[in-house]
Amino acid sequence: MKATRSSACWITKRFALLLAVAGLAGVLGGRANAAGYPERPIELIVPWGPGGGADQLARLVGKLLEPILGQGIPVINVPGGTGATGMAKLLSSPPDGYSMAVYIADSHALLAGKTPRWQMNEITPVAVMIKGPSFIFVKQDSPFKSWADFEKAAKDTPGKLKVATLGFGSVDDFSLSVLDRGGVKVVQVPFSKPSERYVSILGDHADALYEQAGDVAQFIDGKQMRPILLFGEKRLDAFKDVPSSFELGYKVALPQFRAIVVRAGTPPEIVKKLSDALAKISDSPEYKKFLQDQYGAPDSFEGSAKAPAFVEQQLDDMKKTITSN
Repeated sequence: MKATRSSACWITKRFALLLAVAGLAGVLGGRANAAGYPERPIELIVPWGPGGGADQLARLVGKLLEPILGQGIPVINVPGGTGATGMAKLLSSPPDGYSMAVYIADSHALLAGKTPRWQMNEITPVAVMIKGPSFIFVKQDSPFKSWADFEKAAKDTPGKLKVATLGFGSVDDFSLSVLDRGGVKVVQVPFSKPSERYVSILGDHADALYEQAGDVAQFIDGKQMRPILLFGEKRLDAFKDVPSSFELGYKVALPQFRAIVVRAGTPPEIVKKLSDALAKISDSPEYKKFLQDQYGAPDSFEGSAKAPAFVEQQLDDMKKTITSN
């Protein structure tokens, strides 16, 4: 009996030792993987269709990241659900840094709703790449020569004017709700595909378009559309004649941002390595030109040390916009 107990004790101790060794190996192995990262291609998920601003950012980032990290960065478009489908793909991937996603303000806005499909603690912002205001655009030969014209028509005929947006529950929706409370009542026409949304006003499917200037730069440069209102606290030098929402009494300034995120639980060493690589990209002449063409703020970039706080603040501002005014 004593021998049996002694054997059992020895087996228990042996098993505990094996568990400890396995645990230590797992830790050391994780560090080794992080040190050697990346050892294979990293997929970059775009939760939108091809051709939009998020897609343009992803393709440029992928091209510039490849020589820095020494691996391919395939871009994968996963449109649907205001970005929710693409985010679901990211969140179903292992937190190992081999899947990352373009995360924009419109996807982030879903967290301000009543039943968000994910939470902030499920993602880790690696870097904020672009910050910039949104606008109301009309086609070049629109009868609305200014925001004052559009505003008057919307107040005189509530619910008649149509504005093309990304969809309900988006930043577009939140911003237009502030106008609605100010008497500017319009009908939203959602277009999930960026290309269809951009040309909606050119084909008279909508009277106006809620969008970022960089996404429709080709139409601005081609004199096919023009901005009449900027959502923000002050005017933009590139459009000095376009009034800001704040100066007109509409207290809403939800800047569009585009960030790169990974799944929460990704090793900090990997997050930092990705952030440092993206910082190098942000300093490159090619990216600076892209940022200028997108009408983004020159100081848009935020690394992994500050990006989470910035993204958290945007969510707080969205929630305040919904409940205030």
